[in-house]
Amino acid sequence: MTLRKVVLTLAAATSALALSSFAASAAVVCSGDVCWHTHERYSYPHDAKVVIHEDNWRPGPHVTFREHEGRGYWRGDTWRTW
Repeated sequence: MTLRKVVLTLAAATSALALSSFAASAAVVCSGDVCWHTHERYSYPHDAKVVIHEDNWRPGPHVTFREHEGRGYWRGDTWRTW
């Protein structure tokens, strides 16, 4: 294999890896002390009072995680959709 082929192969592999990391983006969304993970960045209603954190954000000791599928947000113990 020539040096040119090695360089082109490495460049293609690096590009593929970089693009795959964008597809795997995620976030942590919190409403008060209740948080959940999401793979989509939704625009939440203003009255939902949610905060969106990057996936590497680490919660404090009084945060509870409640996972839920689909588009929505937690308000107390109730999952609300819109």
